[in-house]
Amino acid sequence: MLIFWFIAALLVALTLLTLLWPLLRAQPLATAPDAEAAAVAVYRDQKQVLDAECADGVITPADRDQAVGELARRLGDELAVPGTTTTGGLGRRRAGIVALALLLLIPAAAFVLYARLGNPDATAVATAKDGRGGHDLSDSQIAAMVDNLAQRLKSHPDEAEGWMLLARSYAALGRFADAADAYARADALIPDNAALLADYADTLAMAQGKRLAGKPAALVRRALEIDPQQRKALALAATAALEARDLAGALLYWRRLRAQFADGSDDARQLDAIIAEIESSRGPARPGTNSVTPARSEELAAAPAPAGTSITGRVEITPALATKVALTDTVFIFARAVDGPRMPLAVLRIPARQLPADFRLDDSMSMAPGVRLSTAAAVVVEARISKGGNALPQAGDLFGRSATLKPGASNVRISIDQQVP
Repeated sequence: MLIFWFIAALLVALTLLTLLWPLLRAQPLATAPDAEAAAVAVYRDQKQVLDAECADGVITPADRDQAVGELARRLGDELAVPGTTTTGGLGRRRAGIVALALLLLIPAAAFVLYARLGNPDATAVATAKDGRGGHDLSDSQIAAMVDNLAQRLKSHPDEAEGWMLLARSYAALGRFADAADAYARADALIPDNAALLADYADTLAMAQGKRLAGKPAALVRRALEIDPQQRKALALAATAALEARDLAGALLYWRRLRAQFADGSDDARQLDAIIAEIESSRGPARPGTNSVTPARSEELAAAPAPAGTSITGRVEITPALATKVALTDTVFIFARAVDGPRMPLAVLRIPARQLPADFRLDDSMSMAPGVRLSTAAAVVVEARISKGGNALPQAGDLFGRSATLKPGASNVRISIDQQVP
């Protein structure tokens, strides 16, 4: 709002300068000859002539005195005639009066016209839309705002957009059970919305221990029936298939998602790595089958993780990038093998509002059977803040990486200090 008023004041000042400059720099009007000085000079010359004639004996002293008296009377009459003074001072005074009038009238007229014809409330709206109005809100203030929204929706239960906003707000606060309930209300008011169902499934999975089995998987299937190409739903379906040890199903969903990205893009390369890793985990396929045998699945899933292979540490964000983080952002913390496919070995997801945060990565966070943190010789841990909650990197995401380390490392420090171009 301050910027708006500063620009408005600057424009008014420039307008005044344009109008007042010619008046302020105007030269005084050309003055007429000084009538008083001219009359006195004539009187002096005529008196000198009379004195000379008296000295020569042409006229008597009495005649001279009478003539001098007549000249003095005529001089007095001429000096009393108005309009014989200069006009330059008057012109300058008039210019000053006009300039002062413009200086007062133009800002007043601009303010009155804006009040009548403009939108004075627009600056307040812009400040409100800025999110926090230039001031950081405390956690208690944010929670109070969300609770106020929840109370308002009790009186207006048919506001679908309000329920969606409340669901996202609860999810950002880490209140996943409340968020799932809000998504359920929104789903009842906005049927057949694939994106909403995908968000609902994701939130419900977080509420039940980051597992998609059960209702979250059913919601994902509903979303794909509505929109078979919904990206988040495809990623969730692939993850649910991996949880169920259905590698063939996971590959199907990952490949459908991969087909939506151009070759050579970062998303395509990451999906190619995931697909290659799952294919390598399947082993040689037997004719007529699209999945691993039950024995093979159990073998891949049952191997216990060696002791001391988890990685613990803390994720922080630099002050320079902290202002770019929103409450609705999501943080993905994952480990990748230094040598080998780029498929993450372990993944942890937390709300961005929890930063800075401690983390722990272990084999229970694996994305696919046989792809475990404990099997890697050296890894790099990365933390990425996603604006859209997508596991795949997007332009504008913020990230930071650790140095190369071994499973079992502790006190790992990751500073989020870069942005995806």
